Amino acid sequence: MDLGALFGSFDNFLSFTIGGLVFGAIYALIALGYTMVYGVLQLINFAHSEVFMYGTFAVAWTFIFLHGTESASWSLGKALPILLVALVAAMVMSAAIALLIERFAYRPLIKKGAPKLIALISAIGASFALAEAMGLRDRFAGWVGLKDDLADYVAPDKARDVFSNPVTIEPHKLFELGGYGVTDVDLVIIAAALLMMVGLDQLIRRTRLGRGIRATAQDPESAALMGVNSTRVVQLTFLIGGLMAGAAATLYMMKIGSTRQNAGFILGVKAFTAAVMGGIGNLRGALLGGLVLGVMENWGAAVFGSEWRDVVAFVLLVLILLVRPSGILGESLGKARA
Repeated sequence: MDLGALFGSFDNFLSFTIGGLVFGAIYALIALGYTMVYGVLQLINFAHSEVFMYGTFAVAWTFIFLHGTESASWSLGKALPILLVALVAAMVMSAAIALLIERFAYRPLIKKGAPKLIALISAIGASFALAEAMGLRDRFAGWVGLKDDLADYVAPDKARDVFSNPVTIEPHKLFELGGYGVTDVDLVIIAAALLMMVGLDQLIRRTRLGRGIRATAQDPESAALMGVNSTRVVQLTFLIGGLMAGAAATLYMMKIGSTRQNAGFILGVKAFTAAVMGGIGNLRGALLGGLVLGVMENWGAAVFGSEWRDVVAFVLLVLILLVRPSGILGESLGKARA
C-alpha cells in the first residue's frame, strides 16, 4: 500500500501521527479513571466522562476569574501561570465530582451487595444527572439570586451552548520533524501525559497505598482480613481517577479551548475504548490504548475523511476484541507486579 498516495506526503503522515498522539495522550489520562475503578470494583464508571467535563469548565472559569471575559490570544509561556492555577482547580473539581459519584452512586449499592448491573445503571443515571446539572447551571444561579453576579460563568440562557475559554493559547513551533512543525503545546500534552502515567504506575507498584489497591483488586475479602480498609481504597481509587481526569481536562482546554455540558460523552466513550483496547484494569494498557487509538483514528481520518474518525475508532475496538478480548496487554490491576 502506498502511504504517499494515502497521506499525500511523508510530512502529512507525521502530522497525522503526532496529532493523533496528542489526542491519544488525553484519551489515556481519561482512560485511567475507567481502568482504576474497573480494576478494583470490576465495574464500569460511565459517569467518569462527566468527571472530565466538569474539569474543563473549571479551567475556563479559572481563566475568567483571573483574566476576565475579554478575548485574548496568548503564548503558552504567558498563559502558564494561570494554566497552573487552572490545573489545580480542574483536578480539585474533577476529584470532588468523582468522590460524589462514589459516595452516592456506588457506595450504597456496594454495601447492600447489589448486582453489578444495578451499579452500572446507577453510574449511567449519575452521568445524565451531572450533565443536565451543568446544562441548568444558570437556573441554579437564579434560584440563589446570583444569576447576574455569575453571568460570566453560567452564561444565562445559553448554558447548553459552547462555553469558550476567553484566552486562546497559540502554539509556537519549536522544531521540525520530517517537515512537520512540532509545537510547544504538542510537547507539553504528550510529556505531561507520560509523566503522570509513569508517576501513577510507580505509586501503584511501589507504595503502601498501591499495595492496598492491588490487594483489594485481587481479593477484597483477603485484603480486608489483612487490615486493608476497602472503603478507603475505593475512595482513593475514585480520587486518583478524578485527579487524572482533571489533568486531562486542562490539556484538552489547552488544545481545544472550548467545552459544553455534553463534551464528556464522546471523549468518555473513546477513553473507555482506549481502556478496553489496552486491557481494562491495566494502567500501562490505558496509556498504550489511548495513544494507539488517537493515532489510528487520525490515520483513518486521513484515509477515509474526517467524518469517519469515530467509525475507525470503534471498528478498531471490535477488531482488537475479536483477536484479543483481554486487550493488548491484558494484565489486570490486581495482578500488577511490584
